[in-house]
Amino acid sequence: MASLADLQSKVADIFSARWATRSGQVVPAPEDLRLGNDAVEFDRATVLYADLQGSTSMVDSEPWWRSAEIYKTFLHCAATIIRDEGGAITSYDGDRVMGIWVGKRQTTPAAIAGLKINFAVQHVINPALERQYPDTAREVKQVVGIDTSAIRATRTGVRGGNDIVWVGRAANYAAKLTTLNLEERTWVTEDAFKRLADEAKLGGPSKQFMWKKFRWSQQADLPIYGSTWWWRVS
Repeated sequence: MASLADLQSKVADIFSARWATRSGQVVPAPEDLRLGNDAVEFDRATVLYADLQGSTSMVDSEPWWRSAEIYKTFLHCAATIIRDEGGAITSYDGDRVMGIWVGKRQTTPAAIAGLKINFAVQHVINPALERQYPDTAREVKQVVGIDTSAIRATRTGVRGGNDIVWVGRAANYAAKLTTLNLEERTWVTEDAFKRLADEAKLGGPSKQFMWKKFRWSQQADLPIYGSTWWWRVS
């Protein structure tokens, strides 16, 4: 059992220890990092958070097993798409999943993944839910947030119970974007948007612009872009 002295000693050690850092080329596994002040640095990485919207009301009103099935189908589809688009799954947190892209091609596949997750929710999960449970009025909705920035990976926790934490703007902003409750299902910061290739900006036979510009009032009116479009999963 941990004592107050143990906690005080460990906290003091963490604050006083010097950091060992090194440049990263691939997403590290927890065992690639020491539990001490050890970090892998990336000049730039792109982070995607995919979050179920309205999950609190869902667990309050739906049978537990139906909520579990919605969680499982959403997280399976989102994680599969993230990996198919070259991202690495870095964490699951209740009703959301975090993916990260490093290397030369980052933001375009992340944005495509967000649009594909929208397709999966609208054209795979909701139709299957309605077929299985025609009595339910439940509609699954999601929000995806994407940002890109310099980022560091470090290992946190205790022996036998630890994981990687990602420290940098992209992880925080991507997560915060999923709290937006508008018609748009996929959100990217302006920094991420500027790095998108045309294939992730223009859609349909007539190459329509797929994004709408907003001011993020919760974050000092930063420019962000939202999309209602989906990208078909073949």
